[in-house]
Amino acid sequence: MASKLHIYNSLTRKKEEFVPQHEGHVGMYVCGPTVYNDVHLGNCRTFMGFDIMFRWFKFLGYKVRYVRNITDVGHLLDDGEDRILKATRLEKLEPMELVQKYTIGFHDIMRILNTLPPSIEPRATQHIIEQIEMVQAILDNGYAYVKNGSVYFDTLKFAKDKGVYGQLSGRVIEDLIAESRDDLKNQDEKNHPADFAIWMKASPEHLQHWNSPWSVGFPGWHLECSAMSTKYLGQTFDIHGGGNDLKFPHHENEIAQNYGACGCTPARYWLHSNMLLMNGRKMSKSDGNTITPPQLFTGDSPHVSKAYSPMVLRFFSLQAHYASPLDITDDALAAAEKGYKRLMEATRTLAGLKHPGNGNASALDKEILDLLDGLYDEMNDDFNTPKALAKMFELVTKINGLKDGHLSWNDVTEETFAKMQETVKAFVFDVFGLLDEMESGGREFKVMDGLMELIIELRQNARQNKDWPTADKIRDKLNEVNVVIKDGKDGTEWTLG
Repeated sequence: MASKLHIYNSLTRKKEEFVPQHEGHVGMYVCGPTVYNDVHLGNCRTFMGFDIMFRWFKFLGYKVRYVRNITDVGHLLDDGEDRILKATRLEKLEPMELVQKYTIGFHDIMRILNTLPPSIEPRATQHIIEQIEMVQAILDNGYAYVKNGSVYFDTLKFAKDKGVYGQLSGRVIEDLIAESRDDLKNQDEKNHPADFAIWMKASPEHLQHWNSPWSVGFPGWHLECSAMSTKYLGQTFDIHGGGNDLKFPHHENEIAQNYGACGCTPARYWLHSNMLLMNGRKMSKSDGNTITPPQLFTGDSPHVSKAYSPMVLRFFSLQAHYASPLDITDDALAAAEKGYKRLMEATRTLAGLKHPGNGNASALDKEILDLLDGLYDEMNDDFNTPKALAKMFELVTKINGLKDGHLSWNDVTEETFAKMQETVKAFVFDVFGLLDEMESGGREFKVMDGLMELIIELRQNARQNKDWPTADKIRDKLNEVNVVIKDGKDGTEWTLG
């Protein structure tokens, strides 16, 4: 327990002792989802990873302000098309109707996976004024220029003046200078291909637009996080996190924007989660190598042999360090299910055991104490959940040994046993964030009910879209696992058959 927390800082590329900017307080900003579609498993892996960090800081006694945004405007595809507006055309919805639909769906999945809600969850569209003010500050400081109503960040000037562009991602200024104007990709307004839009003039058919000093338009995607992190955490704060794919250009451009507006880098520590693979390959809809959370939870996918519960997925994610790739396969999920059940059985066993008294300090007693301290040491080593889990399963062996009589109560003091009961419970439920889905009563029903709400909503959407094959398939798959759904005038109800 005496070990200090060390984290790997992507900015400096080394593991450093974590020292908060303000004693006893942690400010953490994590890039949230762009809500134009259902949340995918890669997103889930990222947000579960940062949930573990949030939980660990709270467990250590810090007061944490955790800010995770919702991107509901301005996230452009490689061809310059707005993701949200493209989805509104396909689904024939208003932009705010679309983002509300998928924001609710995102929250449903996060709740089912037992992630704690952030302290603040700001939306980009609610902070247009702050973004306009930041654009003006960048212009005033000479690091942006206006072209035909759009405002672009002057990346080359910033890089030459400050010498920090590319520090996070490893890009060097020579690479940017070497790029040709042929790479502008229909963005001829820019002075250089490395420049990026911080305010974009809206075309007449663009549904999301606001008045600004430069044009009726909308903010650039990178700008929102700079504006909202500054508003809620200050010009500098402790931790900025997100998926590894955001390192460049999103996070690199955030740093540039904050320097351009405020003269300093926003975060002192940058943390990035790695990607989720499936069957050894990057997930891809085009080649069918993908699976959604509902498909995983219902087993309605050719990639899994059965349904796996939300807590099995959460347990599975704990088995890899957040910064390492994680490969999801049917075999790996089946093994995770066995491990999860074994851990839950051991926690229930431990809660029901009572020390008979007359225990003495011994080698076994010291082993247990060392393992308990080891849980803290591993989590303090850059949130190393797989190694912490390994220590936990060594404790599971001790618990089962005491239960079965293979280990003697005489070799464990009452104080050590009480500490083991308290620590194991705290790590399993409070730190790892697991729920006991096999426990009768509240927890199991809470998870199952939340999951069924999501499945029923997906079926209702299919019915509304007259996608009868999908609606019938969901009903039939639920019947196969003895879940019966009944449609009535007051809505759809479900029962266990």
